[in-house]
Amino acid sequence: MSDTITKDASAPAGDNTPKTEPAKQQKPERVASLWSDAVRDLRRNPLFIIGGVLVTCLIVISIVPQWFTDGSPFANGACDLSHSLERPSAEHWFGYDVQGCDNYTRTVWGARNSIIVGILTTTLVTVVGSLLGLLAGWKGGITDSILSRFTEIFFSIPTLLGGMLIMSMLGKGNAYTVSLVMAVLGWPQIFRIMRASVLANKNNDYVMAARALGAGSGRITFRHILPNAIAPVIVVAAISLGVYIGAEAALSYLGIGVQSPEISWGLMISDAQVRFLSAPHVLLFPAAVLSVTVLAFIMLGDAVRDALDPKLR
Repeated sequence: MSDTITKDASAPAGDNTPKTEPAKQQKPERVASLWSDAVRDLRRNPLFIIGGVLVTCLIVISIVPQWFTDGSPFANGACDLSHSLERPSAEHWFGYDVQGCDNYTRTVWGARNSIIVGILTTTLVTVVGSLLGLLAGWKGGITDSILSRFTEIFFSIPTLLGGMLIMSMLGKGNAYTVSLVMAVLGWPQIFRIMRASVLANKNNDYVMAARALGAGSGRITFRHILPNAIAPVIVVAAISLGVYIGAEAALSYLGIGVQSPEISWGLMISDAQVRFLSAPHVLLFPAAVLSVTVLAFIMLGDAVRDALDPKLR
């Protein structure tokens, strides 16, 4: 009994070469780096997602408060003394303050000054402290000594106490003067962190290789040192943003920060404290929003810290 051999009709006669499948195209391997790993971790971190959503909402509220309330926050606007200290209702969720102004409207508008102070102060502190710390750590020698001694002068001044002293001398303040004062007192912390990070990175192999290839000091500083030294600065800046918002509220509460006719959560809390027993809603709502805001920024900073610190992986 003979076996029947079936050949492919499309194959040429006498061609017994086995067919091979075309090689599958391999996907390029992902290049791992601190920043790419951090972004991937942040996308999966619920703490970052919750904090990011809250912070985004607060920023939008501070930019366009008209989207969230159509009332006037000022006493010469839609305020009516006949509604003074009325409790929350379906029409007015947060009730009225002592001047008969809608408490919800004032709370929404109060976000603007608080967010301005937090973001502006953090930006100034980060830029000034990072540049000076980068210069001191990279140059070393007499430059480092002079900048370090100069920084210690500011470090010896408590931020809140120094802010109270300077603001009391300046007199009437607003969000921008408060930001400037806190930035003057807050940059030494970023300076120290950046300086230490630069000192830890300046003698690494990639810096030696760049120098051996003929790269100049400017290129090495901003293309190699800065990207690898900035991570701890970003972590501290993200956490400090909420702290500066709380500091602004404290200064306004004491009457030396943002002042009337401007609106601030600290001012609202200060005005409501004497009425707390008879109308607790006047104080509780702005205080609760302030607490949520500070907590949101701290949550965001904690998530960034966990993502950028390789030791916590």
